[in-house]
Amino acid sequence: MRDNDESGGAVKGSPRLPTSVLPRHYNLRLKPDLQACVFDGDLSVDVEVVEGVDEIIINAADLKVRDGSVSFRPTGSSQVLKPATLDLVTDHEILVMKFKEALPVGQGTLSMSFEGTLNDQMKGFYRSSYSVGDEKRNMAVTQFEPADARRCFPSWDEPSFKATFKIVIEAPADRVVLSNMPVENEKMSGDSKVVEFQVTPIMSTYLVAVVVGELSYLEGTTRDGTSVRVYTLPGKAELGKFALGVAVETLPFYTEYFETPYPLPKMDMVAIPDFAAGAMENYGLVTYRETALLFDEKHSAAANKQRVAVVVTHELAHQWFGNLVTMEWWTHLWLNEGFATWVSYLAADYLFPEWKVWTQFNELTVDAYRLDGLVESHPIEVEVGHVREIDEIFDAISYKKGASIIRMLQTYLCAKTFQKGLASYIKKFAYRNAATEDLWDSLSSESGQPVKELMNSWTKQKGYPVLAVKLVGDALELHQSQFLSTGQPGFGEWVIPLTLCCNSYDSYKTSLVRGTSARIPISHEVDTKSKGKWIKLNVGQTGFYRVQYDDHLAASLRSAISGGYLQPDDRFGVLDDIYALCKACREPMRVLLSLMEAYSAEADPAVLGHLITVSRGVSWILADAIPAVAEDTKGFLSRLLLAPAKNVGWDAVPGESDLVSMLRGDLMLALVLFGHEPTVIEAKERFYEFLKDRNTSRLPADIRKAAYSAVMRSVTAADKSGYDALLQIYRETDLGQERTRILSCLAASSDTEVVREALNLILTDEVRNQDAFFVLGGVRREGRETAWSWLKENWSLLRSRWGDSGFLISRFVTTTTSFSSQEKADEIEEFFRQHGMLAIERTVSQCVERVRINARWVEFIREEEGFKELISELALP
Repeated sequence: MRDNDESGGAVKGSPRLPTSVLPRHYNLRLKPDLQACVFDGDLSVDVEVVEGVDEIIINAADLKVRDGSVSFRPTGSSQVLKPATLDLVTDHEILVMKFKEALPVGQGTLSMSFEGTLNDQMKGFYRSSYSVGDEKRNMAVTQFEPADARRCFPSWDEPSFKATFKIVIEAPADRVVLSNMPVENEKMSGDSKVVEFQVTPIMSTYLVAVVVGELSYLEGTTRDGTSVRVYTLPGKAELGKFALGVAVETLPFYTEYFETPYPLPKMDMVAIPDFAAGAMENYGLVTYRETALLFDEKHSAAANKQRVAVVVTHELAHQWFGNLVTMEWWTHLWLNEGFATWVSYLAADYLFPEWKVWTQFNELTVDAYRLDGLVESHPIEVEVGHVREIDEIFDAISYKKGASIIRMLQTYLCAKTFQKGLASYIKKFAYRNAATEDLWDSLSSESGQPVKELMNSWTKQKGYPVLAVKLVGDALELHQSQFLSTGQPGFGEWVIPLTLCCNSYDSYKTSLVRGTSARIPISHEVDTKSKGKWIKLNVGQTGFYRVQYDDHLAASLRSAISGGYLQPDDRFGVLDDIYALCKACREPMRVLLSLMEAYSAEADPAVLGHLITVSRGVSWILADAIPAVAEDTKGFLSRLLLAPAKNVGWDAVPGESDLVSMLRGDLMLALVLFGHEPTVIEAKERFYEFLKDRNTSRLPADIRKAAYSAVMRSVTAADKSGYDALLQIYRETDLGQERTRILSCLAASSDTEVVREALNLILTDEVRNQDAFFVLGGVRREGRETAWSWLKENWSLLRSRWGDSGFLISRFVTTTTSFSSQEKADEIEEFFRQHGMLAIERTVSQCVERVRINARWVEFIREEEGFKELISELALP
């Protein structure tokens, strides 16, 4: 077999495989060696030759196809055809098998043997390590999305090439072996066994899964009779109890909502020690990071509990939206991820209505706004060229903007109509591939609405609109334009499903806004100077657009917020819109600070959570813009948060909600970061009590990050006792959530030497590759120059270790966005111009743009007159 970068036949320069030969059924046998970290494989694929071509081109990467093993046999014939040449084109990740003559049209079988390495890159067929006593052991795990099945077996590794799979695994006799389907047969042979699984339904290669390791499990059964298991490393099975309960209730919920039964006989969910993303929706065998599946009642925070629920409901939604009905190509990735994100909140709201998840959903929309407000954003439907570009679109656009516009569409069509259209789509395209337009057609048929016209403006162009609104007589005059965080004028135009309330939520009305300008008559009396008189657009924040009100309308909304007239979603939205407009230099900072004061009596956990987020952003940028006001700024922000902090207190009350527990942690952490001395002292006292007694009730998981951050504030090279104490706790625990909590605080010192020591820990075996980013992401403002220098110095090593995983290496790059000068933007841009790679090009461009946005904001703030005096006044008790 020749290994080269030049040949490529029909697909050179194209991201897609030819369709002249189609796979119908794979027979795959794998034999992993968990000690040598290699594997052998045998493959035979039943294919259909559609055109009489003389070559078969499939995907393969990091594999060695054994010489002489490749053959093609037409069905019903004794003739065995051998390829004249066999080329593995590494750059395009394809295997080209050239025959001497054209293959006969019809059925046939392609066979070959191959070998590969159980890599440490957390993709393809890889190894994940764990310890039993002092012994380090390996398990074998697959992670194929988006395009890494080709690293386990030669295949048509694109979503549209669906087929069935018969999987056989030879493994050590004492290991658990799992795949997509239940075991059909198992034969023992000395120290090994051969496990044969039932044939899968028709599905894409990226959903094939295998796990081989030492595992324990908990089991439950849905009311529909489906077996559900949660697998963990031995000794951790009880930590899967919460996730198991979520899954057992979620599968029947989706069966009813999609009007289609769960298609497989079982659902296994496995906690993997080393895992790049959060989870992977493999058909019938979902794999997770431990932090996304396991929950410890004593040492996991309430936020961890909610994350487990949302991740589990997200992955199970994929069993229908993605697995049963699959996107035709990665351009339509959002059909998988946007829908799974949205419906996971629907399921979480059904299971845990007390969480009020739809108000928390606004945080997802904010993340989408933040990315989509960049010039360097991309449309929801983005053309994918090289396979290495795919990782970068697993981002807030595909997931969170996708989910947000689905919520907007559901609100416009009404929940029942939307559900019926969705169910119709699932039934029509079950076991097939679909594109975005197919979904729009189903929803249009059910609703009678012009869904394609409405939604094309949201999926086929990047960005989103801001509506400038002013009250003129008895009507609102609206003007839409693209919102850009740079403050530049944009060029997009959207069909906007507008929602509006005037003075009361009883006055709710909707309208489709087309064109750049519109006039909306107001039938209610509006006097924006009177108490309780207000106008709010984007009611409930269900639309994906921002609103900039004229001064009078904005003033009336501030009064409505302080007077308690607006619901939580709308209080959240008004704050976020002003913050974004301020950052884009379309509103002065004093307007934002004035609005923030209106939230002094805020009690809703989600709204307070966003007030904390905005407060941290304000503190950071003002410290860069006007260093002299940094302390007064922190004083003002601390004063704003002290009242709710006193309300929740340090200690949990029996029976309190998870939302209050989450809020307590957020408030105490914010006050620590703002240097509120009484909070810092209390947090450190509780930490040292915890250090003496791990079972103390004085430091529950929800407030540990606040305590750990308080300790690190006083750590210096001369006194590292706090740092050493945290490391001690890190080394003692094997709970992933506690370990990542500590890692995110270790570099939170202002001492250069301590920051470097923490960052160097990333390069040791003490930190799993999947967790390295948490250390760098926890660097404080005072340590960012040290972190940037360290990143540049170690970039070659970071790239060699994490570069094959575009997802993980991109997270290192995103830490550069904390800067706020044009000079630093130039420096970052130039460094990655010289040392970058294709998999991070989009991320680098976005990060550089964010730094330039910060720099522009800094200059805009410095031009505000009387700002120092304003901050001093606001800081007064």
